[in-house]
Amino acid sequence: MYEIFAPLDDDEPLPRELLLEARRYKRLGRRELAGALWLPALVVVTLVESWMQMQTLVAAALVALLLIGFVVFAFSGDRKAR
Repeated sequence: MYEIFAPLDDDEPLPRELLLEARRYKRLGRRELAGALWLPALVVVTLVESWMQMQTLVAAALVALLLIGFVVFAFSGDRKAR
């Protein structure tokens, strides 16, 4: 087998395609988690507001606070420098 294929070099960098593919399967970060939880949280807040029959201004303020909270959560985490 070594006559056909040369052994792999440990110091050789990965090709660009493999590096791009590895980024695609990264673990779930704060931004992705906030994006995934935003819509279910909005639905829950809207249902609670309609059940408690809140005023429109209070309901809009709660939705705005929810959005601001998710944005702060998403961008407050440490991101690795590329």
